[in-house]
Amino acid sequence: MAKNHLKTHILYALPLLFPGLALAGEVSLTGEGTVRYEPDSARLTFTARAEHEQSDKATEQVSSLMDQWRKGISEYRNKLQEYSDASVNLYSRTLPSESRGQEPQKRAVASQTISFSISDLSLLNPILQQAQSLGLNYNLGPHQFFHSEETRMEQEALALAIADAKSRCEFVAKQVDQSCGDVVSLNINGGHRPVPMMMAAEARGGSDTISSVGEREINASVNATFELD
Repeated sequence: MAKNHLKTHILYALPLLFPGLALAGEVSLTGEGTVRYEPDSARLTFTARAEHEQSDKATEQVSSLMDQWRKGISEYRNKLQEYSDASVNLYSRTLPSESRGQEPQKRAVASQTISFSISDLSLLNPILQQAQSLGLNYNLGPHQFFHSEETRMEQEALALAIADAKSRCEFVAKQVDQSCGDVVSLNINGGHRPVPMMMAAEARGGSDTISSVGEREINASVNATFELD
């Protein structure tokens, strides 16, 4: 009788020691996987902008900037992927009146947008310096950098998460003198989008240049239920 009493207490204690452990011969747990990397590519957008009292003058100024831009990047042009500079915009804006009763003045604003991606980040600083020398507008942030094999890395992170879940199952099963069996259910939690860690920039020659894009990580997690044999 004493042995049966002790066995009952052990069975009641197992769910407390291993919360995911069910008495029906199953265990539910979470597995996690992380892949760290540095981006090797970037998507860039620049805008040439000019304004003048006359719309044709504003357009001419933008056209001149674009000619200078194309000449300045001619040695890199064949390395710029998905290149486009066909987005042109022309509109007018009204200047605030300096005094009451004064008729507001209007100015024409012309702009042309350049967009492309690069798979060689050594081109980044020369391109930025060319844009800065012409006064082109741009915004460069962490989310414009990516890796050309992110899909493969997402799959790798998921594989690590599944392997982690199986490893935890084997550990739990060993504690109760059993083995980890077949998968009963497997749920993948959300997406595995990259998380930017840091991007460093430093001043060189009076202009901002990128010294380090920084490390990123892709995280994946799964909820799995295994049979215990």
